[in-house]
Amino acid sequence: MLFLIGLSIVVGSVLGGYTMHGGEVALLWQPSEYIIIIGSGIGAAIIGNSTDDLKLLLKSFGNLFKSKPKSKADYLELLSFSFNVFKLMKVKGMLEIESHIENPNESELFNNSPSILKDHHACDLMRDYLRMMTMGVDNPHQFENLIERELELMDEELAVPGKIMTNIGDSLPALGIVAAVLGVIITMRSVTEPPEILGSLIAAALVGTFTGVLFAYGVFLPIGSSLKHFGMRKGMYFYCMKAGLISHINGNAPVVTVEFMRKNIPEELRPSFNEADEYINSKAKIG
Repeated sequence: MLFLIGLSIVVGSVLGGYTMHGGEVALLWQPSEYIIIIGSGIGAAIIGNSTDDLKLLLKSFGNLFKSKPKSKADYLELLSFSFNVFKLMKVKGMLEIESHIENPNESELFNNSPSILKDHHACDLMRDYLRMMTMGVDNPHQFENLIERELELMDEELAVPGKIMTNIGDSLPALGIVAAVLGVIITMRSVTEPPEILGSLIAAALVGTFTGVLFAYGVFLPIGSSLKHFGMRKGMYFYCMKAGLISHINGNAPVVTVEFMRKNIPEELRPSFNEADEYINSKAKIG
């Protein structure tokens, strides 16, 4: 929603100010200039990125219409899920969790936490590291280093869409100049034409510079910034999971582990201690 509001303000401000000065909107309609600038920018992105990266970009456009990747309810659900998992492992033994991680769709723990089950990245991350614990991995330093490296790779992947859009945005002013120069070349070929024709040709060429700068700073760079921010916020969810896994392998009680996780939740989404405690007690599966 904020994306549409912001885009409307950008377009409305530019066109509104332009028409207030007596400008004719029809003069800005120069399809050839748009094809040169936007087409070249997209082509450069295709040259400079892999197919997988471009697929990530296409998938990420839907995130522009989402306010946050995770809600406060999602974090509360993660805290409750983690408490139940770690308490089960403490009370009934490490191997008791095996059936849950091997068949999450049939697991009561996972089915009571639909936001985790539906997020295959979160579900796979939790299952993989719980499985390592059941396999006997008990060195906290090795365990933490492994998670840290995986999360670094995940951060790089989450940042890809924003980087691509930022790179396109950075190129558009220069591509606008390319379009303007091509317009000037056409104008010079018609230098013997009457002033009104030359004027329209020069105006069309200047639209190229205008379009490149406007699309860069008013559209593509803000979209890149939005996608980067969205990816960063999504990554915080996995770092919250990491805090819980590391705390558990270090031998902390489930209630302490959940508190470590709570402290890794972004402040505006972080539940209070009492709020988290009440929610966890209402969802507790093990006495």
